Amino acid sequence: MINFSCERDLSDEAVDATFSKTGAIFLDAPVEMGSDFYFPYGGSKPNAWSVDNQVSYKGSASMRFDVPNANDPEGNYAGAIFRTEGAGRNLTDYDALTFYVKASQGVVIGEFGFGEDFIENKYMTTLTNVSVGTTWTKIIIPLPDASKLIKERGMFRYSAGSQGTNGAGYTLWIDELKFEKLGSILPLNTSIMNGSNITNSTFVGVTSTVSGIIKSFNLPNGINQSVNISPSYLNFITSDPSVAIVNDLGVITPIEQGTTIITASFNGQPTSGSLTINCQGVFLNAPIPTRNPANVLSVFSDTYNNVPVTYYNGFWTPGSTTGSADFSVNGNNILNYTTFNYVGIAFANPTLNATEMTNIHFNMYIPGSVPSNFSFLISIEDWGPNQVDNGGDDTRQQIFVTASQVQANTWITIESPLTLVNKNNIGLIIMENINGSSLTNFYMDNIYFYKN
Repeated sequence: MINFSCERDLSDEAVDATFSKTGAIFLDAPVEMGSDFYFPYGGSKPNAWSVDNQVSYKGSASMRFDVPNANDPEGNYAGAIFRTEGAGRNLTDYDALTFYVKASQGVVIGEFGFGEDFIENKYMTTLTNVSVGTTWTKIIIPLPDASKLIKERGMFRYSAGSQGTNGAGYTLWIDELKFEKLGSILPLNTSIMNGSNITNSTFVGVTSTVSGIIKSFNLPNGINQSVNISPSYLNFITSDPSVAIVNDLGVITPIEQGTTIITASFNGQPTSGSLTINCQGVFLNAPIPTRNPANVLSVFSDTYNNVPVTYYNGFWTPGSTTGSADFSVNGNNILNYTTFNYVGIAFANPTLNATEMTNIHFNMYIPGSVPSNFSFLISIEDWGPNQVDNGGDDTRQQIFVTASQVQANTWITIESPLTLVNKNNIGLIIMENINGSSLTNFYMDNIYFYKN
């Protein structure tokens, strides 16, 4: 591969000679993709993709995707990138990625897009929650800024699960996958932070990334459509670079205590939305636990060896808004829950046997201020002998945390006796706002069970 220090250093003739301008990705077969182009995501079914010579929109074949059942041992969803071999393609002549799609039943596909290559992922563009029926429909994914796509390798990406089919698998077909010049796509507004003015409290050296970057278009069919795009499409501005700087990838690095406002522009035009960074100075880690490791089952702590955890944020849908902005300070990892309403930490493979444990411990930090209506609930669920959530034999312990127990901008300790009658198949720890609480952002560390 040839590397260039600047994308525009070469003449147009040199670019044409180096990078293919082919727009087609799959017609009746993969087009100029090479011999090794399908790269599944972790946890996805690795053999979900194939060429179907019996079904097509045009020609003699289509791409077939067999989305697995939720309990398929090979993978509980289908998802991958299609990365062309070689130096990449010059897509500057096109304005959209298009394809025809249908499914064996009406479904909503989580993601379609391009620009992910498992290397830089610099110019990712993603269309989310796409409704797909049982007849062929054309999908149009606009290119936000084709002038940047001079040597793109990430031709296509998809992610499809069975959340909307009660865990049942189905089949998806895609045909005539290619980049096109439609000439009738109208760019509309661009936004960061989903168009909102967000304020985050942080600390020196704790990096974060500008998120919620959305570009909207008016399509040839008259429909307005929005896609999620990578930070690299934008130029970022910080109102006070002595407080924090932001690079081309949208990564914000706080430098000293103070406040700065991050904004952006797209092709010279300002975007909507902003991110105000309140840097509170140097971060103080949570107290280091001193209990004997032999008496601890650790869920999240750098002091102990943690038990297997399925996830620290299930982001359950519909309903959960909780995101994660986890960070590390001097090698100490911190859970950071954002836009919080409720979240779950799961132990499904296997469930957690805490029979010998007598207590549970959390360290919690609320940056900024404690909401006046703060009311926080921690629930511990044992899934019973069948080890199935809501399997009919679940038991639950609840720990209520009130405003009088917490303080802003300092680590507090939450401890409670473990009173579950059965505690040998713990499957979930749930944290949630209750009684109208408006807590949106907090940190967690040193989550563990222990015995006295």
